[in-house]
Amino acid sequence: MSTQAEEPRTTLAQLATAAGVSLSTISKVLNGRTDVSPKTRAKVEELLEEHGYRRRKSSATRAGLVELVFHELESAWALELIRGVENVAREHGLSVVLTETGSRHAPGPDWIEGVMSRRPAGVVLVFSDLPQDYRRKLDARAIPFVIIDPAGDPAPDVPSVGSANWSGGMMATRHLIDLGHTRIAAISGPEDMMCSLARIDGYRSAMNMASLPIDPELIRYGNFHVDGGRDNALMLLRGPNPPTAIFAGSDLQALGVLDAARQFGLRVPDDLSVVGYDDLQLAQWSSPALTTVHQPLIQMAEEATRMVLHLRDGERPNNLRLDLATSLVVRQSTAAPSQAPLETTDPLPRRA
Repeated sequence: MSTQAEEPRTTLAQLATAAGVSLSTISKVLNGRTDVSPKTRAKVEELLEEHGYRRRKSSATRAGLVELVFHELESAWALELIRGVENVAREHGLSVVLTETGSRHAPGPDWIEGVMSRRPAGVVLVFSDLPQDYRRKLDARAIPFVIIDPAGDPAPDVPSVGSANWSGGMMATRHLIDLGHTRIAAISGPEDMMCSLARIDGYRSAMNMASLPIDPELIRYGNFHVDGGRDNALMLLRGPNPPTAIFAGSDLQALGVLDAARQFGLRVPDDLSVVGYDDLQLAQWSSPALTTVHQPLIQMAEEATRMVLHLRDGERPNNLRLDLATSLVVRQSTAAPSQAPLETTDPLPRRA
């Protein structure tokens, strides 16, 4: 009695050819990697199952947490982002761990080794970008990441959530123009941050559309903190032809502008109108309450967390960049300009 010889098993290389993908893609699916599109993953998994291959289970388990990474935790701005991440993490039964490291551009070198050992479900980073070698290491451990990007301009292949900074700068300036102001100053954040430049571009566009001259002396760059607003406002108000309105690139800088106005004996908004940016909770409690651009920080953090969890589950979005809309919130710090010439009393008289 003769027996029929068993047919040789289809190799992974042959499966890759049949699926029209590379052998490395087959390996990624077998090993549970997340950096494969859902359509390709489904096609490969169907072929693997048909030919008796089973996906390898990872020997290392993921921690039930989302890691949120900042370069600066002690700010009202950071608290808004934490709330957003916690909202979504709670829905999925995950905890949130906070890490403070690096500069505003990227995490510090000690962070990457630590996160690979912690193996979180995903990482949400509040930086302008992520170094290429960090990305490779996270990909190798199948740790998905998303950047919350109100501060920079990440590479096109980096998952990120931002907001409409140009539109925010435009609507803040248009509001002041519509009130009747023509000499409007702008104090943005650091000049090497894309969001700072985008807000100034919005300011310039609004001035150009209204056919108003743009005085370079009225455009300044701060640090997004109170002292940056105060110091720049003091210089602006000390000039021979001070502005009647100031658009500050953050609520904290707007608070600094209010302090500078008080030092000069100016009343806001009677003598000087002030617009902030972010719409932090402190904006409505300042005196006067701040007119400001609402940047949806909580929603940005929620969307970033949802995106990172989709990536964890192997669902790669069609669009890796999501920008949320900004809006203007009008309160008591803006009004029509006074008809009388602006007179200031310099709190720090210049030496002869």
